[in-house]
Amino acid sequence: MTSEPSTPANTPLPSTPSVTPKPARRRFKPMLVLAVIAASALALLAWTQVWVIVRLAEDGITQPAIEVSGSIASPGLTALALAGLALAGALTIAGPVIRIILGLLEMLLGVSVVLSAGLAIGDPVGASSAAVTTTTGVAGADSTRALVSSATLTGWPFLALAAGILMLLIGLFVCITARFWPGPTKRYEATTFEPVTDAATGQVRPRDAVDDWDGLTRGDDPTAR
Repeated sequence: MTSEPSTPANTPLPSTPSVTPKPARRRFKPMLVLAVIAASALALLAWTQVWVIVRLAEDGITQPAIEVSGSIASPGLTALALAGLALAGALTIAGPVIRIILGLLEMLLGVSVVLSAGLAIGDPVGASSAAVTTTTGVAGADSTRALVSSATLTGWPFLALAAGILMLLIGLFVCITARFWPGPTKRYEATTFEPVTDAATGQVRPRDAVDDWDGLTRGDDPTAR
C-alpha cells in the first residue's frame, strides 16, 4: 500500500485569478447612469452662469463691466448637456451592443463640451463679441475687439471643461463595462402563450383567454410562466 506524497506546509497554494464579484458588477449600471446625469447637469449649470467679465474702453474712459454668460460665450453647450441627459435615460433600457454605442456617443459629447468650453477659455474676447455688439451696437470681430479693454474669465468655463472631461471618461467606462451590466428582467419580456392539450379531443392547440381564466379558477399564477 503506497502513501500519497504530502504537500510541504510552506508550499503556497496556487492562486486563482481574481474575478469581479457579480454584486459589484451590478452596481456599474446605476453608478454610471447617475454619473452621466451628474456630468450633464454640471455642464448645464455652468452654461447658465457668468463666464467672462468684459470692460470696454471708449475715448480713454473705462465703461461699466459687461457680464457674459455661458449661453452667449458657448451657446451650443446646452444642447450637448441635454443630449447627455437623454443618453442617461437610454442607458437604463439599452442592451449590451447599444450600451457600447451610447458609451461612444457619451465620449463624443464629452469631447464636444471640452472643445466648446476650451474655445471660450482660449479666446474670451471673441466669445464675448455678441454681448459687446448688443451693448454698443458695434458689429464685427475686429471692431468689437478694439472696444474691449479687458476680459476676465470666471471659474465657470473651467467647470464646464471639467464636466466635458468627466463625460469623456464616463463614456469610456461605459464601453468597458457594458457587458457586465444586468439585463432586463422577465417582468418586461414579451408574454408567451404555451400550447395546451384539449381535454375533449386530446389535440394540442394554442392557449387562449379561456384557458387563462380556467387556470385562475384552479389557483394557477399566470405570471409564473
